[in-house]
Amino acid sequence: MHIVVCVKQVPDTKIIKINPKTNTLDRRSAPAILNPYDAHAVQTAVSIKEKTGGTISVLSMGPPQATAVIKKSIEIGADRGYLISDRAFAGADTLATSYALSKALERIGKDLPVDMVICGKHAIDGDTGQVGPGIARRMDIPPITNVIEVSEVNMKEKTVLIKRKLTNGYELIQTEMPCLLTVEKEINQIEYSPMPNMIKAARYEPIIWAVSDLENVERSQLGLKGSPTIVGKMFTPPRPEGGKKLEGSADEQIKQLMEVLMEKKDLLSIQSSK
Repeated sequence: MHIVVCVKQVPDTKIIKINPKTNTLDRRSAPAILNPYDAHAVQTAVSIKEKTGGTISVLSMGPPQATAVIKKSIEIGADRGYLISDRAFAGADTLATSYALSKALERIGKDLPVDMVICGKHAIDGDTGQVGPGIARRMDIPPITNVIEVSEVNMKEKTVLIKRKLTNGYELIQTEMPCLLTVEKEINQIEYSPMPNMIKAARYEPIIWAVSDLENVERSQLGLKGSPTIVGKMFTPPRPEGGKKLEGSADEQIKQLMEVLMEKKDLLSIQSSK
């Protein structure tokens, strides 16, 4: 079993500020951390490995200092890490990022075939949730999003049973491997790292690849050249309005409630359990 977890170094959004002139994140205003959703992705891989055995690799794209999030992943329980770092990757949107990571995954898979790719649901800086499905599309493997439980991994049949969260319920899916999962935070709790993992992480040096180390790469699909996304404007969304308070006698409140329900009737639906 070979699981590759894609991780990202992000600014701590609890502290970061927005540049009022450019409407972009001022990444220098906050410390860089491992994307929280990606930490849960690594922990998910560790839980699967405890049941099936195998190897956990982590993969990231970023500047040289992004090796810190790979080391953090090693501390959680990953076995090895890869960083693709090159000026050619700078300014990449989700389309260019998924392309670069898929090429790195192809390179990793030549040494040890990849059975499963796990990503966090989204990164807290961009909040798009597009990179994971984008990687799956380029690798032509099934993407399963919003995963909250990996119920069973059958290495003999090469299948995995997954529970995912929907807007109005849950869905149980069985899919073939290789596949790609994007996980929610609620899938697990990040465990305390044992001392051997911490020592290993402190000493570990990730494998760093430039564009020239990858194969069959179209440079026009990397970085700014391969990024059609344009951020027109960033703004703070308005605060949601509070609920409507019902007043008066019980009969009056029932009448008001019925009026609200009739106004919102188009939003109400009953679905069969079949």
